[in-house]
Amino acid sequence: QAQLVETGGGSVQAGGSLRLSCAASLDISTRWMAWFRQAPGNEREGVGAVYAGGDFGYYADSVKGRFNISRDNAQKMVYLQMNSLKSEDTAIYYCAAAASWLNVLTWFRPDSYNVWGQGTQVTVSS
Repeated sequence: QAQLVETGGGSVQAGGSLRLSCAASLDISTRWMAWFRQAPGNEREGVGAVYAGGDFGYYADSVKGRFNISRDNAQKMVYLQMNSLKSEDTAIYYCAAAASWLNVLTWFRPDSYNVWGQGTQVTVSS
Protein backbone atom coordinates (compact mmCIF):
# COMPACT_ATOMS: atom_id res chain seq x y z
CA GLN A 1 0.00 0.00 0.00
CA ALA A 2 1.42 3.37 -1.04
CA GLN A 3 2.36 5.56 1.88
CA LEU A 4 3.38 9.09 2.64
CA VAL A 5 5.01 9.92 5.98
CA GLU A 6 5.39 13.51 7.14
CA THR A 7 7.98 14.64 9.67
CA GLY A 8 9.40 17.92 10.90
CA GLY A 9 6.44 19.46 12.66
CA GLY A 10 6.76 21.20 15.98
CA SER A 11 6.35 24.43 17.86
CA VAL A 12 7.90 27.68 16.75
CA GLN A 13 7.50 31.35 17.53
CA ALA A 14 5.94 33.73 15.06
CA GLY A 15 8.49 34.87 12.50
CA GLY A 16 10.37 31.61 12.69
CA SER A 17 10.87 28.84 10.16
CA LEU A 18 10.20 25.14 9.87
CA ARG A 19 10.91 22.57 7.19
CA LEU A 20 8.52 19.67 6.79
CA SER A 21 9.53 16.48 5.00
CA CYS A 22 7.39 13.88 3.28
CA ALA A 23 8.84 10.45 2.57
CA ALA A 24 7.02 8.45 -0.11
CA SER A 25 6.93 4.72 -0.66
CA LEU A 26 5.54 5.19 -4.18
CA ASP A 27 7.16 6.52 -7.31
CA ILE A 28 6.49 10.25 -7.29
CA SER A 29 8.53 11.13 -10.37
CA THR A 30 5.45 11.68 -12.54
CA ARG A 31 3.02 12.86 -9.89
CA TRP A 32 1.93 16.21 -8.68
CA MET A 33 2.73 16.45 -4.97
CA ALA A 34 1.03 18.82 -2.57
CA TRP A 35 0.83 20.01 0.98
CA PHE A 36 -2.48 20.65 2.70
CA ARG A 37 -3.26 21.84 6.19
CA GLN A 38 -6.19 21.65 8.54
CA ALA A 39 -6.76 23.77 11.61
CA PRO A 40 -9.31 22.80 14.29
CA GLY A 41 -12.82 23.54 13.10
CA ASN A 42 -11.66 24.31 9.57
CA GLU A 43 -11.77 22.41 6.32
CA ARG A 44 -8.60 20.98 4.85
CA GLU A 45 -7.02 23.63 2.64
CA GLY A 46 -4.40 23.44 -0.05
CA VAL A 47 -1.09 25.08 0.78
CA GLY A 48 0.66 24.36 -2.50
CA ALA A 49 1.24 21.79 -5.20
CA VAL A 50 4.26 21.20 -7.42
CA TYR A 51 4.57 19.23 -10.62
CA ALA A 52 7.06 16.40 -11.06
CA GLY A 53 9.93 18.58 -12.26
CA GLY A 54 9.52 20.90 -9.32
CA ASP A 55 9.61 24.02 -11.45
CA PHE A 56 5.90 24.58 -11.84
CA GLY A 57 3.16 24.74 -9.26
CA TYR A 58 0.53 26.59 -7.35
CA TYR A 59 0.42 28.17 -3.91
CA ALA A 60 -2.33 29.55 -1.74
CA ASP A 61 -2.34 33.33 -1.59
CA SER A 62 -1.94 33.14 2.19
CA VAL A 63 1.49 31.50 1.89
CA LYS A 64 2.92 32.94 -1.32
CA GLY A 65 6.37 34.38 -0.76
CA ARG A 66 6.71 32.59 2.59
CA PHE A 67 6.36 28.87 1.79
CA ASN A 68 8.15 26.84 -0.84
CA ILE A 69 7.72 23.23 -1.95
CA SER A 70 10.71 21.32 -3.26
CA ARG A 71 11.14 17.70 -4.17
CA ASP A 72 13.77 15.05 -4.75
CA ASN A 73 12.15 12.49 -6.99
CA ALA A 74 15.08 10.08 -6.83
CA GLN A 75 14.88 9.98 -3.03
CA LYS A 76 11.07 10.05 -3.10
CA MET A 77 11.03 13.10 -0.84
CA VAL A 78 8.94 16.25 -0.83
CA TYR A 79 9.67 19.24 1.37
CA LEU A 80 7.74 22.26 2.60
CA GLN A 81 9.95 25.15 3.69
CA MET A 82 7.93 27.56 5.81
CA ASN A 83 9.34 30.97 6.62
CA SER A 84 7.97 34.02 8.41
CA LEU A 85 5.47 31.82 10.19
CA LYS A 86 2.32 33.34 11.63
CA SER A 87 -0.05 32.12 14.32
CA GLU A 88 -2.66 31.48 11.62
CA ASP A 89 -0.31 28.89 10.07
CA THR A 90 -1.00 26.63 13.06
CA ALA A 91 -2.51 23.40 11.74
CA ILE A 92 -1.90 19.77 10.97
CA TYR A 93 0.02 19.59 7.70
CA TYR A 94 -0.53 16.76 5.25
CA CYS A 95 1.41 15.56 2.25
CA ALA A 96 -0.59 14.28 -0.71
CA ALA A 97 0.03 12.67 -4.09
CA ALA A 98 -2.27 13.47 -6.98
CA ALA A 99 -4.04 10.91 -9.11
CA SER A 100 -3.77 12.92 -12.33
CA TRP A 101 -2.84 16.26 -13.85
CA LEU A 102 -3.78 19.32 -11.82
CA ASN A 103 -4.65 22.84 -12.86
CA VAL A 104 -5.56 26.11 -11.24
CA LEU A 105 -9.10 24.86 -10.57
CA THR A 106 -8.22 21.47 -9.12
CA TRP A 107 -4.92 21.64 -7.26
CA PHE A 108 -6.50 22.79 -3.99
CA ARG A 109 -9.27 20.16 -3.99
CA PRO A 110 -8.62 17.25 -1.62
CA ASP A 111 -10.48 14.90 -3.98
CA SER A 112 -7.76 15.50 -6.61
CA TYR A 113 -5.39 13.39 -4.49
CA ASN A 114 -5.50 9.67 -3.87
CA VAL A 115 -2.61 9.14 -1.44
CA TRP A 116 -2.33 10.97 1.89
CA GLY A 117 0.02 11.03 4.82
CA GLN A 118 -1.03 10.94 8.45
CA GLY A 119 -0.12 14.57 9.09
CA THR A 120 2.28 16.48 11.32
CA GLN A 121 1.35 19.22 13.77
CA VAL A 122 2.73 22.72 13.36
CA THR A 123 2.08 25.21 16.16
CA VAL A 124 3.08 28.85 15.84
CA SER A 125 2.94 30.96 18.97
CA SER A 126 2.76 34.73 18.89
